[in-house]
Amino acid sequence: MRGEGFRASLAVHARCMLGEGATWCARTERFYWTDIEGARLYRYDPSTGERTSWSMPERLATFALCADPHRLLLGLATHLAFFDLTTHEMCRIVDVDSERETRLNDGRCDRQGRFVFGTKHEGAKLSPIGGFYRLNHDLSLEKLPLPEPAISNSIGFSPDGATMYFCDTPTREILACDYGADGSIGNIRVFTRLLDADGGPDGSTVDAEGGLWNAQWGGSRVVRYGPDGVETERVSVPTSHPSCVALGGPHLATLYITTARSELDPALLAAEAGAGGVFVASSARRGLPEPLFLGR
Repeated sequence: MRGEGFRASLAVHARCMLGEGATWCARTERFYWTDIEGARLYRYDPSTGERTSWSMPERLATFALCADPHRLLLGLATHLAFFDLTTHEMCRIVDVDSERETRLNDGRCDRQGRFVFGTKHEGAKLSPIGGFYRLNHDLSLEKLPLPEPAISNSIGFSPDGATMYFCDTPTREILACDYGADGSIGNIRVFTRLLDADGGPDGSTVDAEGGLWNAQWGGSRVVRYGPDGVETERVSVPTSHPSCVALGGPHLATLYITTARSELDPALLAAEAGAGGVFVASSARRGLPEPLFLGR
């Protein structure tokens, strides 16, 4: 059943140029996200309304919670690094794809605590020259045997960890593959195709029932697909560019949605006052605690 009546409301008027990386920390009950183009990391405490932010040395595309609650794994435009939230110390881990005209983009940890992420082409004319990578527990970096994307997105994992989801946004398809506990990959297939004429698949999260929630850039919506790839619900977002989603709150039943102001002309910016903010909607589905990066 499609939830046509669900509509998200503005929770944080952040005015991000490119809000992304929606992440709920169940340990602290706080919401994290990034403004990629603003090179800034944000944290929001919904119980108090307090908002904290940190300036980054370059664009912050993606990140992951770590086993150490005071540390994040950062996916900056050109490299991976650890960041201490208390001391603000940055520890570089490894450069990524330095020979190509790409930057890091979407990422999530798998159920084994390894960080899986993708890159996107930075050229004026998009070409599928990006890649999907995994940072292992020993901090070794490997490229995954997946199709090269122009814009990697929608990375997520089924509750049992045996299925990985991912996409190349311009294709308007979300793919799935078998994903072994040892990191092996096989049986790449189409999970779902976007049927609406507008919108492309952006960031995703997977709920406790195995449903995939996808923010659809240009479509003013978040859509949930069941494990069979069939749409079950959708949430209307009152701005054109929803970018990423997370299920959070005390019962992991609040949908948090990041959005962007980039690519909106002045007329749309005037009409969409909340563009670049964080929106929320109640959900009948519950999420899963965000997997932690377990490497050191």
